Amino acid sequence: MTAPQMPGPDATVPAPGAVKEQGDAQPEGVEAKNPSDVPPAGVPVAAVPLGAQTGAPADFPPSTEAGRGLFGVHGTGDTSGFGGLVRRRSTLPDTPRPYGGYFDEVVDALTDAYPGASGAIERVVVDRGELTLHIEPSAIADVCKALRDDPSLRFELCSSVSGVDYLGHDEKRLHITYHLASMTYRRRVRLECAVPAEDPRLPSVTQVYPTADWQERETWDMFGIIFEGHPNLTRILMPDDWEGFPQRKDYPLGGVPVEYKGAEIPPPDQRRAYQ
Repeated sequence: MTAPQMPGPDATVPAPGAVKEQGDAQPEGVEAKNPSDVPPAGVPVAAVPLGAQTGAPADFPPSTEAGRGLFGVHGTGDTSGFGGLVRRRSTLPDTPRPYGGYFDEVVDALTDAYPGASGAIERVVVDRGELTLHIEPSAIADVCKALRDDPSLRFELCSSVSGVDYLGHDEKRLHITYHLASMTYRRRVRLECAVPAEDPRLPSVTQVYPTADWQERETWDMFGIIFEGHPNLTRILMPDDWEGFPQRKDYPLGGVPVEYKGAEIPPPDQRRAYQ
């Protein structure tokens, strides 16, 4: 039986869906398979790369479901953050030993180098590959000095000092974080202190890490955290006569009413009750 042919000039091309008879010639430009190239039964065959069947690149990503909008918004167009910015923070639990990697060595070396370490370290948390030591605020400068000077630690660089406001979480809602790096051992550790908003003060670490100077000033400027012993704790971003601390969660957003034709848009603080 001969396969049906396409009419016209392509009469030599089999019609779509035609059954290829045994003995038919191989299409021009396509090499016939050598029987020796076919793997014997039981031998695993490499999977066909993704997209090879459709002609797409092998590393072409599969289609995924469209993501949600800003702050998880679905379809409303509301990107104000209402609801998404007032969710309660879940406290990470203490991490039991072994912490993994060099983290155990750092904690043990700090305990040996600083006699008051057992009382100064309130919690140890390992999360997302990062070691965080929660430090009693009054001991932060002494802990930093031990981390910098001990030969087995050598955290010579304080790369960041910043603040966080966990409004409504607990009475010590203002947190201060320090990111230290050891250039000698290529290690990192994160320190965190918590102070109440009514009396937000702790020692400055500028005597240990001079690089913390402007960063402590910025943290004071934005959160009102007092770093005792700082050589010049003044505002660095806001004007000297500015009232309040803009990055606290209870700081008013301010603004003025905006008038449109037949309507007036109130300031953000008057649009919704965020508390």
